[in-house]
Amino acid sequence: MTKQWQPLTDPQWAAISPFFDLRRKRTHNLRHIVDALLWLLRTGCQWRNLPSHWPHWQAVYYYFDQWKQAGIFEQINAALNQLDRQQAGRASHPSVLCIDSQSVKLHPMICEQRGLDGNKRINGRKRTLIVDTQGRLWVADVSAANEADGPLAVPLITNMLWRVGERLEKIYGDQAYNGVFARELEGWSIVFEKASRPESAQGFVPVAKRWVVERSIAWTNFFRRIVKDYEYTVASSVNWLYLANIQVILQRI
Repeated sequence: MTKQWQPLTDPQWAAISPFFDLRRKRTHNLRHIVDALLWLLRTGCQWRNLPSHWPHWQAVYYYFDQWKQAGIFEQINAALNQLDRQQAGRASHPSVLCIDSQSVKLHPMICEQRGLDGNKRINGRKRTLIVDTQGRLWVADVSAANEADGPLAVPLITNMLWRVGERLEKIYGDQAYNGVFARELEGWSIVFEKASRPESAQGFVPVAKRWVVERSIAWTNFFRRIVKDYEYTVASSVNWLYLANIQVILQRI
């Protein structure tokens, strides 16, 4: 994991540029806009405090909002995941996934989709991440932190199957997903396997088959924009998570 922001290289830009409309004549170079977004992701800078060497913050935000609504970041994320798996000698789509959630604090001036996670004592939002066995993020969701993990994950199954395809056979998760979510998976002929640490264990214990999603959650700490949730809409929060995974995958290209 590279801790310092770096501009996109030519191979990296070549991998994602087909998703953008480059035929139109524009005031701003889209490659520069994407670099600005990745810089914001890494540093956590406020939109209005974007340094002057970048395009005006309103221009950068305009493209972020347009690409978010068009699902461009999710499309790029899925395509890079497939490319990275192929380069690693694997099938483009995984047959096994891992699911877990992370509760994060929400900016105090935001009330939308806010809740209190009593177990973790966090007043904010809950992120649900679905990753493959190497930690690549395939599906992400953000909601209020007071909602239960299992019911939150049920609506993600359709999107997950659409992104991953028919190869999916099994999903690993903890006890929180062993109820309604596991029963819903049975209807899709997908096996759910509970992977939890021993009750006698103290502190952090890597759990076989499931530690990769914990590592993916830990990777979010390298991006200040998503260490805490600063977004008014959960759609923006989700797309920053996809951008973080895009940045991780691009570093391997």
